[in-house]
Order: sequence, then C-alpha cells, then structure tokens
Amino acid sequence: MNAIRRVTRAGFSLVELAVVVAIIGVLAAFSLPRFRASVERSKASQAFNYLAAVQVAQERYHTRQSTYAEDLDDLNIKLAMPEYFSVGSISAGSTGDLEDSWTLSLTRSGPSAGYGEYTITFNEEGFDDEDSTIVGHPDINPMQT
Repeated sequence: MNAIRRVTRAGFSLVELAVVVAIIGVLAAFSLPRFRASVERSKASQAFNYLAAVQVAQERYHTRQSTYAEDLDDLNIKLAMPEYFSVGSISAGSTGDLEDSWTLSLTRSGPSAGYGEYTITFNEEGFDDEDSTIVGHPDINPMQT
C-alpha cells in the first residue's frame, strides 16, 4: 500500500490575514471616537474639579469677609493650574457685585480631540450651564446624566 502523505502547511494564507486586518480596522473605526471622547471627558472633569474647589474656597472666603474674592490668590488655596485649560479671572456674577455673586470660566486650550474651544463656567451656585459652552458637547460633559 502506498501511503499518502499529507503535507501540513504552517502559517496563514494571505486571505486569512486580510480578513483579520479588515476586522481590526472596523473595530478601531468604531472604538476610536469613543476613546477620544472618553479622554476629553476626563480632561473636562479635571476642570470641573478645579472649579468646584474654587467654589468651596469662595464660600469660605465669603463667610469670613462678607464678599467674594476677586483674585484666586486671595482664596489661600493650593491648586495646581489646569493643564489643558486657561483660567480666566474672577468677576462679579449675575448681581454685578462681588458681595453677592461671582463667576469664573476655564477655556479649553490646545487640541481638544476635534471638539474645538469650549468653556466651563462656575458661579456662587456651582456649574453655570447657561454660560458654559461645554453643554453643546454632551458626550464630553461630565455633568450630563
């Protein structure tokens, strides 16, 4: 009897590799925008945390001085400046007087994963969604539920 020998081949064919590359490409195309939004949301969260700390410090300052501080240095807090945002200056809020109200905005600087420049504004009541342009980007706004 003649024994027929089977030849086993090692490796993958070009078609198999092309299918795998196509599948990886499709998965990357769907996941990349979500990943970029997630990274931008975490950067925005840092800005929200910074502004929330300023709000708490402003309330402490207001309790002691009966007015809100007009300069961040007056708040006597140690905060690292936000890495991806430029910090505006504190100004009088809705009442036009620092005794009753204040407002502070952070503006996104540098490349923002395609979202462009946006601002996050806080006042004596917290997040100011009327003056914050991040509300136009619900996928990166940490305040969205």
